[in-house]
Amino acid sequence: MSVITASADYGILTDEKTLEIQRRLPGPIDRVWSYLVDGEKRSKWLAAGVMEPKAGTAFTLTWRNDELTDPPGARPDGFSDDHSMASRIVEFEPPHKLTFTWGDSGEVTFLLKEAGQGVLLTVIHRGLPDRNMTLMVGPGWHIHLDVLRSKLSGETPEPFWDGWVRLRSEYERRIPA
Repeated sequence: MSVITASADYGILTDEKTLEIQRRLPGPIDRVWSYLVDGEKRSKWLAAGVMEPKAGTAFTLTWRNDELTDPPGARPDGFSDDHSMASRIVEFEPPHKLTFTWGDSGEVTFLLKEAGQGVLLTVIHRGLPDRNMTLMVGPGWHIHLDVLRSKLSGETPEPFWDGWVRLRSEYERRIPA
């Protein structure tokens, strides 16, 4: 199996509090949608958590990043082996749009659009409070989406934490102080 590292797919700031990042993924669109809303499938690339399929419902996301790749890479100091966050679905429009709150601040929107045989996934993370948080979620979304693309393609992703550390340095250079 080959190792996929998609380092050219950086997120961009569309304003000082909004990060947008895109990935072209193998379809069909319903398959990609299932990796967003099915807690078991989502746990393979992002975070676990049962999600009731309608706007207004609360759910909890639980990250276990050490379980996303084998090997997981070296977890940086300051990160625990799991982390949970309460969220609420804001928009649920299968299979094209999912928006949920990001804890107590901000929100994340996933937009899916058919693109030939594949799917264009756009992630928009709004309400980032400061550069430090942007430097956490930028490389986070980047590596999580790389893992998703690898899983959907049947490829082996790079070790999660090694990728996050590498990408953190790249995002520090790309995001203005």
